Amino acid sequence: MKRIIYIFIIVVVVAVMAILLCYNYATRAYEGEEIRLNIGMHITELQLKSELTDVLGKSVGTAVYDIWKLRNGSLSRAHGSYRIKPGDKSYSIAMKIRGGMQDPLNVTVTNQRDRARMLDQIASNFEFGSDALGRAVDSIAAVNGIDSNNAISIILPDTYQYYWTSSAVSVAESLFREWRRYWNDDRINKARRKGLDPVEVSVLASIVEEESSRTDERPVIAGLYLNRLSKGMKLQSDPTVKYAVGDPALRRILNRHLAVESPYNTYLYPGLPPGPIRMADKTTLDAVLNAPEHEYLYMCAREDFSGYHNFARTLSEHNANASRYHKALDSRGIK
Repeated sequence: MKRIIYIFIIVVVVAVMAILLCYNYATRAYEGEEIRLNIGMHITELQLKSELTDVLGKSVGTAVYDIWKLRNGSLSRAHGSYRIKPGDKSYSIAMKIRGGMQDPLNVTVTNQRDRARMLDQIASNFEFGSDALGRAVDSIAAVNGIDSNNAISIILPDTYQYYWTSSAVSVAESLFREWRRYWNDDRINKARRKGLDPVEVSVLASIVEEESSRTDERPVIAGLYLNRLSKGMKLQSDPTVKYAVGDPALRRILNRHLAVESPYNTYLYPGLPPGPIRMADKTTLDAVLNAPEHEYLYMCAREDFSGYHNFARTLSEHNANASRYHKALDSRGIK
């Protein structure tokens, strides 16, 4: 009888110890900063274990892997991106991965100066690369009658929400839907009244945005260029010359820059260039659509280097403004 009691006690002690051990194992908490755990499509179990211990630390990572394995976790189901926060327990992390319960990503697209940077910025949030995204964007643009020079126009700077495992095609389609949503009937009608279509608005907005960092004067600048377009005048926009030269930081435009052969050089070619010279914010698109009516045809940076411009109706007024600005450049030794 005593022997049975001893065996019973030993079994109970072992069971309690096992329960405590399991509890300890399951409740190990991640103590680092909030991170993303990305599990690729073609990862092996060995690679998964290594990734877990590298990202979560050996103690928590091992516990997460063992629990995931014990609960018959599937690699195909684990494929995804998971947000791990300080204090998350190993059991909850393991079950999250086992169930494929991904956390969505907030993908912020800022107005990049060129297509390559835009694609890199977006693709860096996903499993696919920028080349795949570029092909998807070009394909959607082509289907909708937009050439590759203007494909950048169908992506608006904003914050979007996706899953890390989203395909390049699905992301491109979603971005295009947002672009179409922005171009509602009211904005399309405003563009038509300006003699423009949505893509042409994006092209003009890209020039306006490069002309001035002062958002309050962008509508006036947009109106100036619309005036030149309506009169058949060349835009003669310095930012398009910088784009043609390939130097957006160029501070002083010289005659040799004005002579650079490029369809983007609006000193040589009339009308809008064949595509935008950068991405433009929605606020700048709206600045073009809501440009006020005025008689300005010329603009020149102010000689106080405030970032604002002096506007002129006549060439003589403009030449006087330009003379003051060039004297200011000379006084600062800007070549």
